[in-house]
Amino acid sequence: MIYCEENIVKELQAKCTGHSVIFYESTDSTNLQAHHAAGAGAGHGTLIVADMQTEGRGRRGREWESPAGCNLYFSLLLRPTVAKDKASMLTLLMAYAVYKAVDMCLKEETSSKDASGADLSVAPCGIKWPNDVVVNGKKVCGILTEMQIEGNGDYYVIIGVGINVGKQEFPPELADKATSLADVCPKEILRIPLLADILKNFEEEYEGFCRAQNLEAFREKYNQCLVNRNRQVCVLDPKGEYRGTALGINDSGELLVEREGDTVETVYAGEVSVRGIYGYV
Repeated sequence: MIYCEENIVKELQAKCTGHSVIFYESTDSTNLQAHHAAGAGAGHGTLIVADMQTEGRGRRGREWESPAGCNLYFSLLLRPTVAKDKASMLTLLMAYAVYKAVDMCLKEETSSKDASGADLSVAPCGIKWPNDVVVNGKKVCGILTEMQIEGNGDYYVIIGVGINVGKQEFPPELADKATSLADVCPKEILRIPLLADILKNFEEEYEGFCRAQNLEAFREKYNQCLVNRNRQVCVLDPKGEYRGTALGINDSGELLVEREGDTVETVYAGEVSVRGIYGYV
């Protein structure tokens, strides 16, 4: 399947997202191009896809390696109907949408059965709060969500997603932290069907979120795939580092961490390191 705008449009199943697609063989950053499109009046659900990025970005300004021909890089432009202070929750919806699509791919491609017909597959996929998708304890997907308030007071949100799909060499400092789907799946995973599944999953969760204006109905689904849950974490808070046990998220997407003495902290900002996934960093 040729990786191009025409084939992406044909494959998409979502009702609203992705009906307008802008495809680049190479661009600086799909998030930057989404900002340009928004400034030109692009509508809700506009999808920016690139085969290669020259200036891919991750959280905290980190560079995201974006070689051509192997990975999935896209940004989704949203004009939400929820209040501005709730927009940050959208990144958790996208993380779950990616998790669900990747997990299904891996189950389909790696499933096996014993002599009795019982399924021996073990889902190796999960989410590290708030929005890193990990496979076998290594990061396979990063998500960068940005909000921009326009001159008339309206706002838009751009959710950028990068997924390591094909075989590639990672820098030495990332070798034990990053992986690709090709490293864990014996069969090729095609980028366009994966993208279509992600957008379909996202739209299903997005509609409910906009109605409820919170994550109450979504919370338990997210918590079930949260690799932090019931594990010891180290919270790097500006007020001081502390450790505790992650309990899951609340209705606002914040991480609940139980410290010694049964005190429960609500973590909104800051870095959370997880023992057994990235170690304490």
